[in-house]
Amino acid sequence: MTDGMLSRNGNRLLFSSALILLCLSAAGSYIAILRLLSAQDWVTHTRDVQLALGDLSTAMSRAGRTRSEYVDSGDPAKLQEYQLAVAQIPQKLAAIKHLTLDNNAHATSVAEMEKLIDQRLAFMQESVALKQSGQSTLENQFQMTRSIVAIAGQMDQVFQRMQAQEESLLELRIQRWQSRQRLVAILLSAAFLIAGALFVLHYRMLNKELGARQEAETSLRTLSGRILQIQDEERRNFSRELHDSMGQSLASAKMNLDVLAASMPDNTLISDSSQLLDAALSETRTISHLLHPPLLDEAGFAFAAKWYVDGFSKRSGIQTGLEIPENLERLPARVELAMFRVVQESLTNIHKHAQCSKAAIAVSLTSAHVTLTVRDNGKGIPPAVLEGFRNDGAHLGVGLAGMRERIRKLGGHLEIYSDSTGTLVSAFLPRAPAA
Repeated sequence: MTDGMLSRNGNRLLFSSALILLCLSAAGSYIAILRLLSAQDWVTHTRDVQLALGDLSTAMSRAGRTRSEYVDSGDPAKLQEYQLAVAQIPQKLAAIKHLTLDNNAHATSVAEMEKLIDQRLAFMQESVALKQSGQSTLENQFQMTRSIVAIAGQMDQVFQRMQAQEESLLELRIQRWQSRQRLVAILLSAAFLIAGALFVLHYRMLNKELGARQEAETSLRTLSGRILQIQDEERRNFSRELHDSMGQSLASAKMNLDVLAASMPDNTLISDSSQLLDAALSETRTISHLLHPPLLDEAGFAFAAKWYVDGFSKRSGIQTGLEIPENLERLPARVELAMFRVVQESLTNIHKHAQCSKAAIAVSLTSAHVTLTVRDNGKGIPPAVLEGFRNDGAHLGVGLAGMRERIRKLGGHLEIYSDSTGTLVSAFLPRAPAA
């Protein structure tokens, strides 16, 4: 297993661990928050019980006060207030019963309270009835009041006992609520700290891997540039060998055949061989010039491009136009070579794939840049293939990929646009290329 694979596996492990930890902490926090909300509900429940007890006590006190006022004054309005207060007591008692269903101690106290309430209301009702019937006296009302006060004292004891129980429960529930709050805070803090540390480690490892990848890409580009340079040198050398060695040998053989043909004018075999040697010499010169045209070194891009385009038009039958500024001066050798290779590769691809009838080559200049465009009216490049070339440069073959790398090494860039009406190859190069 390579170091790169180990690094990628380590990155995946760190990232997966951080995600799993975050998911677990989220689940744990969710459960803890549910329990925290439950504890908060119990605190609220205790408050509700205390309020309900207070409401019942207030209702009983109001009923007792309005009874006394009615007995003393005989005012019908006070009687109506008394009846309204009494009517609210069953509702208040029912609320307390509902809130204390889960507490056995409270259930006993509520049963005792209900019995006392019934007794107290009975005495109060009897007192009011005596007043209504005109049989009320100080003596019988005093007896009634003394019984009511005695029952009220017992009820106060029950109220106080229930309030004390709720206070104890409230204190316990608040402690639980606070402890769960602390637990949730600790869990969340620890989980996020650990997950953050894992993400930081993952980020650092990614940066390290990215740095190594960038170094590899830089080395690859350097190697690609060196390969292109060696390729150009080998083409130049091979072109020279073809021209100087094989070309001279073929020319000498042609001279010998011409001498022999002069002494044997009727020998058709010699004349046919001479014609074959002429064709071989022509092909040799053509191949030599295609590998590396001498005009490129001697006269510059403009003359080499004109020679190549003329030959291409004759060989392919594709009408090819060439527009070059008249004031185009000699450019650095590397720039001219890159421009010629773009023309050469583009026209080769047009001949093989474009199925077009016309092509156009144009060169334009600015003070700092030179732009070369090659356009055709062919069927275009499939969008998926073109997108692949833009992403990784490998879907249109090594020729254009090599040209793009060659231009990039000079500080320029290559762009390709294509649709159903044709293809446009644009090369942008600096007039003073990068070292």
